[in-house]
Amino acid sequence: MSVVGERERWELRPDIGVGPLLFGMSTAEVAEALLVPEPDSRVGGPYGQEDFPDGVKAFYDAGRLACVGLDAVIGPQVWLAGFPLAGSDSGRGQRFLLDHAAEHGHRILFTPDASLALTDLGILLRDQRVGEARLTRPLFVKEAWLESEHHRDRLPLEGATD
Repeated sequence: MSVVGERERWELRPDIGVGPLLFGMSTAEVAEALLVPEPDSRVGGPYGQEDFPDGVKAFYDAGRLACVGLDAVIGPQVWLAGFPLAGSDSGRGQRFLLDHAAEHGHRILFTPDASLALTDLGILLRDQRVGEARLTRPLFVKEAWLESEHHRDRLPLEGATD
């Protein structure tokens, strides 16, 4: 999926998906889109979670893709207005999202773990510790999850600040 030393670039499509992954896909369709026979692992919890090569995590609601998490270091890169959402300094990432929201009128949400989301774009920035640094680890979430108090308070916490 990736070239050594270079990240794959994925496009964000708010409330549709990210890269080759579309919200609503089945687990088999996600593996097919990522060009792998199956995930590296499956994790239990409130949502079905599958971990794929190259830092991609898929989260399911009732067996359908609802959230995609990208590793800060090895996951694909997604850009928003020229800003790299994966692997940037965490403070800089939050400042960028706040400035972008103010400029474009996006709705802002702070989740219970102090992560910042732009709900209408379906972007949630989490921290990932890498050595001594805290880097941005983006999650791309279907908008209904960010607008629903039930889902918003139970967003996948895997990979959150440690």
